[in-house]
Amino acid sequence: MTRLYARTLVFATSAAVLVLEILAGRLMAPYIGVSLETFTGIIGTILAGIALGAAAGGRLADRNDPNRLIGPALMLGGVLSWLSIPIVSFLGPGVGRDIPAIVILALFGFFAPAMVLTAISPMVAKLRLRSLDETGEVIGGLSAAGTAGALFGTFFTGFVLVAAAPTRPVILGVGLGLVIWGLVFSLTSDDRRLPSIGAVGVAVLSAGLALAATNPCEFESAYACGRVVDDADDPSLRFLVLDTLRHGAVDLDDPTHLEFRYINIIGDTIDAMDDGPVDALHLGGGAFSVPGYINATRPGSTNLVLEIDPLLVEVAEDQLGLVTGPDLQVVTGDARLAVTELETDGYDMIVGDAFGGLAVPWHLTTTEFIDELDRVLRPGGIYVMNVIDGADNRFVEAELATLAQHFDHRAAVIPTLQKVEDGPTNQILIASDEPLPTIDVDPEHGRFVDDIDAYTGNGRVLRDDFAPVEQLTANP
Repeated sequence: MTRLYARTLVFATSAAVLVLEILAGRLMAPYIGVSLETFTGIIGTILAGIALGAAAGGRLADRNDPNRLIGPALMLGGVLSWLSIPIVSFLGPGVGRDIPAIVILALFGFFAPAMVLTAISPMVAKLRLRSLDETGEVIGGLSAAGTAGALFGTFFTGFVLVAAAPTRPVILGVGLGLVIWGLVFSLTSDDRRLPSIGAVGVAVLSAGLALAATNPCEFESAYACGRVVDDADDPSLRFLVLDTLRHGAVDLDDPTHLEFRYINIIGDTIDAMDDGPVDALHLGGGAFSVPGYINATRPGSTNLVLEIDPLLVEVAEDQLGLVTGPDLQVVTGDARLAVTELETDGYDMIVGDAFGGLAVPWHLTTTEFIDELDRVLRPGGIYVMNVIDGADNRFVEAELATLAQHFDHRAAVIPTLQKVEDGPTNQILIASDEPLPTIDVDPEHGRFVDDIDAYTGNGRVLRDDFAPVEQLTANP
């Protein structure tokens, strides 16, 4: 085996492992969501596979001819990559959403292919080592090639593949490439051994299972797996589902109809403001029901929506009745960055309804970001924020403490029928630098917290250097 071929092989297998690692998050997201815990579990599981694969590959290479091992290992790695799709599809709906569930799903789906593909590197090293005099050059060169492959797999997948193609076809393509390379390697080695009929059958079955596995995604972007679902009883009502959650609902025939309890509370807050048009800023688009409500109930208003996912905007235009224009404009990009470009005192109201899984993205919760929101709000303007928390309510306490750094007047509206102590639920936080208007909330939708300072408790102010939002947020 030449030096170039050896390094190319290690580069490619290392790249494949990192492609699978990043795509694991997208493949698992419809079942366990997207969070720091998700990627922590995936990264830890893949690293365990890499460690065991390196040890096992070296041990096997010392006891067998690597020429006879590498081809089958490549093919097995490809087949195991295919199998990750049906495994996740089968286990995902019932595994749960807590940290053990994340690790279990990653373990069954991606540990084995990471281990097998990593085992190839020490096998290649064994082939390249001809004397102790070149140990450093061989090991160092292959290590560099493996690291370069991992970097390529990371950057190319994260910056290109995820945005350009759905997850499952990419995994199928990676697996097919590995199987073909393994077959070619076996046929061109000294033994020229063909796979057994049984091995071919397993490979074909695995590919078939991967192709037949249920795909919960109607559309898939760099940020979410999503679908639009029609209401069974009302054909004009459509729900936007992203990963594990319903992120919005819109009535195509009646923009004043707000389906969800928490959205109705936001609507009640809008209704409580002074009569006339308002200039509203929205952090997150969802189904774009709130901008539609403002335009329907307050003609002449303007809405600027900051939405990070451009595909979501296209879906909303195609299926959710979104029509952009002077009264409703959309800027795609991260809201944290976009807000810094907005004019001071430019908005009467800001609606915060951005989520990554069950949690508000941490960088949209900190005192530094709230300071920017305070800057763009006009005097007397209102910031209304949708959050999900419960049980100990630690995130709500922290966020209210953070809002208190910038706004003298704060309120919280919590469910009437569900106790916060029972677990995660939508809660609406409202803040302003002037006394809040009287908000007429339907008793079935929520109730105001009587003592906001007591509700805040001992919450710690969230800052850019300390904002463990996902750890503070209650998990189901």
